[in-house]
Amino acid sequence: MWAKTILILGAGRSSGSLIDYLLKIGSTNNWQIVVGDVDINAAAQRIGDAGNGVAVSFNITDENSSRNTIASADIVVSLIPANLHPLVAKICLAERKHLLTASYVSDEMKSLHIEATEKGLLFLNESGLDPGIDHMSAMQVIDRIKEEGGKLTSFESFTGGLIASETDPENPWRYKFTWNPRNVVMAGQSTAKYLQEGVYKYIPYQQLFQRITPVSVPGFGEYEGYANRDSLKYLDTYGLQGIKTMLRGTLRNKGFCSAWNVLVQLGCCEDVYEMEGVAQMRHIDFINAFVEAQPGKTTEEGIASTFGLEAKGEEMKRLRWSGFFTDEKVGLTKGTPAQVLEHILNKKWKLQSGDKDFIVMWHRFRYEKGGVGKEIQAYLTAKGDDENNTAMAKTVGLPLAIVAKLLLQGKIKSRGVVIPVVREIYEPVLAELAELGIRLLEIEA
Repeated sequence: MWAKTILILGAGRSSGSLIDYLLKIGSTNNWQIVVGDVDINAAAQRIGDAGNGVAVSFNITDENSSRNTIASADIVVSLIPANLHPLVAKICLAERKHLLTASYVSDEMKSLHIEATEKGLLFLNESGLDPGIDHMSAMQVIDRIKEEGGKLTSFESFTGGLIASETDPENPWRYKFTWNPRNVVMAGQSTAKYLQEGVYKYIPYQQLFQRITPVSVPGFGEYEGYANRDSLKYLDTYGLQGIKTMLRGTLRNKGFCSAWNVLVQLGCCEDVYEMEGVAQMRHIDFINAFVEAQPGKTTEEGIASTFGLEAKGEEMKRLRWSGFFTDEKVGLTKGTPAQVLEHILNKKWKLQSGDKDFIVMWHRFRYEKGGVGKEIQAYLTAKGDDENNTAMAKTVGLPLAIVAKLLLQGKIKSRGVVIPVVREIYEPVLAELAELGIRLLEIEA
């Protein structure tokens, strides 16, 4: 008889470190770890031969089966697509089960706060990497600055999942898919909102990759960041009312954004209609479908002319390397522009044997103390072991796993729909992550 049962929903690319950690800690605590996925073979592969692990078939749209599976657990950790979390949450409410996710809190999830609180349940969201470790590490520094008598005037934070310098050296994007490819292609679809020097700023999607912020990470070089969705909602969350600058964003290697912007401006990231003739489409047919006809010019020349790019410039180099101007068949029978784009990019951006990903997180805190302006830069990096044991899987999965352990041990008292910005969560999680080699380093200016 197991003392406790943890149910993990989803056996995808971000689940490995989470499952391995819980299987190990569970074996010494008499905890059963159940992994559910629509593909039971994927779940079984994650479990391996662990004696305290069980793989089950799980599909949230099958309500009766889902309810039975969730009812048998003490804690549910959901790694399925974010839009399905509310379905999981409603069953967790009915069955009185705690729920942990790495996804942003949706309005639908937020609406469950009162009921979850009344039932004594923790529905913890935004507890992976970004969002997750970024919240925890930021709040640790913010709380310390305040406790030491400082007043925050500016907070900027950028995080990126990239590739290690030795991985795919010919790749001019310096990027591969290390998490859900669809989320990468669809990133930034809504207007970005933030605060800069006391002025509210808004960036519509079509301008997002043109308005970038240079970021220099000590010891690792120069990067560029673009603004995340809504930075303003974290003013209250972080207790930063009255601050002059509040900006959260995504980090990329230099040159990425200008090339990606070409795809955005062409319309390749649209996801609201299906394209015609996809089954017969070549790569060049796909990209040409979005380029204005210019007599006497090739598709490649047309793009360069439309965007005022040098034929041998970095943007065209990235598009050329991606295979957009080749006769290779797309390989889909149907799809929206975004789906076709994802499929083409995945041929070059899928992690291959021996590839290592690389995580970079950077915060900058500016504050006043005793009438003197001060600055702290804090940064965190992590490198994957290989294409399976990725830094992304570690930094997304380990915080969730640690919280699950702490919750079962009775060390977390927070209840309701929350994110990890309270000391009882961020302190032990960050402390254990540091022991595992994932730690924030600080430089004061």
